[in-house]
Amino acid sequence: MTILDLATKRKTARKFKSTPIKDEDIEYILETARQAPSGSNRQPWRFIIVKSPEMKKRIRESAEAGERGFYENLSPERKVWYNEKGLSPSKTNLTEAPVLIVVVGDTSAPNYKPSLWVSIAYMALAIEERGLATVTYTPSDPKLVSETLGVPDGFMVESILPVGFSDDSKDKEPRMAISEITFREGWGNRF
Repeated sequence: MTILDLATKRKTARKFKSTPIKDEDIEYILETARQAPSGSNRQPWRFIIVKSPEMKKRIRESAEAGERGFYENLSPERKVWYNEKGLSPSKTNLTEAPVLIVVVGDTSAPNYKPSLWVSIAYMALAIEERGLATVTYTPSDPKLVSETLGVPDGFMVESILPVGFSDDSKDKEPRMAISEITFREGWGNRF
């Protein structure tokens, strides 16, 4: 498959089968992420692989605590939007998926977030290439998850990728046309 084929096929999954994932698939995904470009070649990403049900449960509990606080402060309009999308503070996929890849950023690296998210994009495509699925979940209170995992100062959990075989029947969300998102020589001149 080409990268475009993988990107076109890839969709977010929030429900996973319990089928175990091979370590060589996880290693392939991490090797792909490791190849991502980064500002000043700082490679500001670290990864924590979590398989144990006990640790996944602890991560889910800390993530959901942060989500409850986030959801309590949503505007009424945004609450409606979240409800329409089926989103809630409950993060069952954190205990359902056979593997969690916790992505930790080195906050001392300049502009670490853009570099880190490029590595996540590489992982999303590698996950798809292996016939697996994920969702890029960003905890509303990453400090709670960081504490749960013993992440040291200077580093912060940025995202958690539950990885497994999809059990999610939801279709891929539609994408806007290139003509809707691209301009030529300045804003407003359609490509």
